[in-house]
Amino acid sequence: MNRRAFLMSGAAVLLARPVFADAASMIRVLKTPTCGCCTAWVEHVRQAGFAVEAQDVDQDALFAFKDRMQIVPELAGCHTAVVGDYFIEGHVPASDIKRLLAEQPVARGLTVPGMPMSSPGMGGPGAGDAFDTLLVGSDGATSVFASHS
Repeated sequence: MNRRAFLMSGAAVLLARPVFADAASMIRVLKTPTCGCCTAWVEHVRQAGFAVEAQDVDQDALFAFKDRMQIVPELAGCHTAVVGDYFIEGHVPASDIKRLLAEQPVARGLTVPGMPMSSPGMGGPGAGDAFDTLLVGSDGATSVFASHS
């Protein structure tokens, strides 16, 4: 292999890497093994370019993790993820996670409480009602981060 071919193949490898493959944007997900919508959400964020490490745990371990992250029941979804210094709770769209990482607000994380039918992993756009992604501040207060119709 000549030098030019070597350099071109190296460049191709770098360009083929997922855009969000660095350690700060590795998404680590805790979910129950029988939840199909959680698996669909994991695929949604993978398709958006994130590296994802999903771990199946029992319900008690998942609830204990939510407690450690101080995610109150009214803000809970069916799975919990961590990316960088933030938690991602429930069916948060990948575009909102990208925005969170780009803007880096002082906050604990994002949540889509419950399981809205039109959220990623639950059927997609047009499958149900509009929903909001909430930003959870350092003090636990919430504000609308993004609205989805």
